Amino acid sequence: MTHPSSTAASSSLDGRRFEGVVLERGKTSGDADTLIFERGLFRSTACDQYGYGDGAYTLRTTGEGLAFAAETTSPLYGSLRWAGTVRGEKLDATLIVIRDGKPTAEKWVVAGEVR
Repeated sequence: MTHPSSTAASSSLDGRRFEGVVLERGKTSGDADTLIFERGLFRSTACDQYGYGDGAYTLRTTGEGLAFAAETTSPLYGSLRWAGTVRGEKLDATLIVIRDGKPTAEKWVVAGEVR
C-alpha cells in the first residue's frame, strides 16, 4: 500500500470553498463563515476580523470522507485548532480556542460547498 505525499493529499481540498455558520455551544445561531482551502492553506473568513490568518492544513482519507486539521493564529487572540470532515459537499468541523496555551472555548462549523 502506498501513502500519498502530504502535498498530494493537501491538493484534494485545494480550490474548494464552504459557506456556513460558526456556532457556540448551546446556541442555534452564529456568525456567517466561508472556509477556504487554497495552495495547502486553510482560512476562515469569520476569523479575519480577529486577526487570524491562513494556516497549513493536513488531510487524510477516512471511511467517512476527507478529514482535515489546521491551526490558525492571531497576534491578539491566540490560536484556533480546527478539525473537521468533508463528506461530498458538506463540511462539519470543530474549532478549539487556545489562549495562553490553554483551551478556552469550543465552537462548531456546519457548511456547504460553494460551486
